[in-house]
Amino acid sequence: MGARAAPSRRRQAGRRPRYLPTGSFPFLLLLLLLCIQLGGGQKKKENLLAEKVEQLMEWSSRRSVFRMNGDKFRKFIKAPPRNYSMIVMFTALQPQRQCSVCRLANEEYQILANSWRYSSAFCNKLFFSKVDYDEGTDIFQQLNINSAPTFMHFPPKGRPKRADTFDLQRIGFAAEQLAKWIADRTDVHIRVFRPPNYSGTIALALLVSLVGGLLYLRRNNLEFIYNKTGWAMVSLCIVFAMTSGQMWNHIRGPPYAHKNPHNGQVSYIHGSSQVQFVAESHIILVLNAAITMGMVLLNEAATSKGDVGKRRTF
Repeated sequence: MGARAAPSRRRQAGRRPRYLPTGSFPFLLLLLLLCIQLGGGQKKKENLLAEKVEQLMEWSSRRSVFRMNGDKFRKFIKAPPRNYSMIVMFTALQPQRQCSVCRLANEEYQILANSWRYSSAFCNKLFFSKVDYDEGTDIFQQLNINSAPTFMHFPPKGRPKRADTFDLQRIGFAAEQLAKWIADRTDVHIRVFRPPNYSGTIALALLVSLVGGLLYLRRNNLEFIYNKTGWAMVSLCIVFAMTSGQMWNHIRGPPYAHKNPHNGQVSYIHGSSQVQFVAESHIILVLNAAITMGMVLLNEAATSKGDVGKRRTF
């Protein structure tokens, strides 16, 4: 058995041990250091993201819409990492700006943010903030924003696209329209809860009481109900309201006018043919009423047989 085992021992003695090439050790060391560095960088990003989300949640717990200046905007919106969507309203609420539209839009924006903050679906994936022109002029210039109010969505990754800017001029700034736009951009559906408003109910009750009281006082003489002139006036008022676009204003909620925050120029007529301001409706209403009154006076002058001077005036 000893003689048979000898060749095997000779073969084993003839083999040389295999070693790694001399230049492989520095390469492996460099690779190990690179992995450690990447792991540390990823851990640092996770810690930074957790810190940012925690800070945003703290602000949201105190106020559903928190204000931002240049530093906060760059840290929480522009700088990565970010895994949340941010809705920002760029506005000019200072009294010296005299932006009445900004105040109305801010009220609707606050209603929307409160609806999200106190809903059961509230989470750390969507936040609401605003930037005032006097507190973040550099942000307005950086984003080339030359009008207020402006609503923008900043997605979790990448830069905002064209659709991430809310088309306020065409759609209006009602909270329901903003919620629909946010759902399209973030897949977060917000059910808008408005505070109770009893002004419409009170006005309707007063109108019904007034009509009921008038009918009661004139219960023995109700011929005025058949007055053609009265019904004609009521019909004209309805026609004027509808043809001037009051129903469109009620649905879309456009601003009364637009004031440029930079030069203070006020525009009462919108440049697009598909959008209008409330002031445009009033202008059209007055023009339609003036034309109708002119037609009525011309008809009165042609058909009446009264004083010649009066007919000429008509």
